[in-house]
Amino acid sequence: MDAGRGDERGTTERVLTLLGLLQQRRVWTGPELADRLGVTPRTVRRDVERLRALGYPVHASQGVGGGYQLGPGQDLPPLLLDDDEAIATAVSLLAGAGGAAAGAGDAALRALTKLDQVLPTRLRHEVRALTGTVEFFGSGRTPVDPEVLMTLARACRDEVEAGFGYPPPDSAGKAPPAGEVRQRRVEPYRLVASDRRWYLLAYDLDRDDWRSFRVDRMTDVCARTWRFRPREAPDAAPYVQEGVASRVYPHQARVLVHASADTVRAQIPASAAVVRPRGSGLCEVLSGAASLDAVLLHVLLLGHDFEVLDPPELGARCRVLAERLLSAGASIPPAPDTEES
Repeated sequence: MDAGRGDERGTTERVLTLLGLLQQRRVWTGPELADRLGVTPRTVRRDVERLRALGYPVHASQGVGGGYQLGPGQDLPPLLLDDDEAIATAVSLLAGAGGAAAGAGDAALRALTKLDQVLPTRLRHEVRALTGTVEFFGSGRTPVDPEVLMTLARACRDEVEAGFGYPPPDSAGKAPPAGEVRQRRVEPYRLVASDRRWYLLAYDLDRDDWRSFRVDRMTDVCARTWRFRPREAPDAAPYVQEGVASRVYPHQARVLVHASADTVRAQIPASAAVVRPRGSGLCEVLSGAASLDAVLLHVLLLGHDFEVLDPPELGARCRVLAERLLSAGASIPPAPDTEES
């Protein structure tokens, strides 16, 4: 058994070397390749067939000037990936493409483009299924099964229903104890990667409304055979972000912060609040929490002046807490003024 694995590894390395040679020069004869690889011309023919089976277009011509020639993509570096490796690479690049680090997103997208060019047709379609069905408001952090992502991506692409087990949330929007799972039937629309997790935006057929689902909570994910006609859908990334940041909580609040949107976004994770620019030096923050006091605490800690927009009860809580803070500090004598000499 060990010898078999060694033979397979040697064959893979030789086929990779063959692919590299075909990319270095326009045409190679069979004897030239056999000499470079240290094998017989018959083995070269078998290795060429292996490349063709993987989807690489290796052409053969007879006569003077004939030989083996690699089709489109011959100038790209050699790359041999199986399905799982290609999918895992695409998922990693997609997560990087949504990252906030300066230049990281552009680099990841360039790498993903090169991956698309160099992959065999069979794998290229699978990767494109994923790239065409993913949006971001951050970059996915929680590890998820690449096969689950691909199953959902194919369902989005092919416009077929998907099914999975999913735990119902409790009143605070959190998952209940393990073991309580309900089957869901959905029309999948987009995968969305946040700064913490992967989500699926889909139309829930049993609840007759749009819903977002955490991919890491799904079980027994499958694509069904029933096709659907796409509905008018919300903008995927903003919809999921607003749901994650506010709708899942019992209390939501909107405040006008006296700071630029870029400044506040750097202070708040994308999954914790939606930040929208509102003119020069102002932004609107939409967030949620288990209590109104928790919302106020988070806004106060930003360190900027702010105004409550909604709900009215939040303004009342501001006045109550302000009086409480003034009362707490009333017994402490003010610090003496100091003048520099």
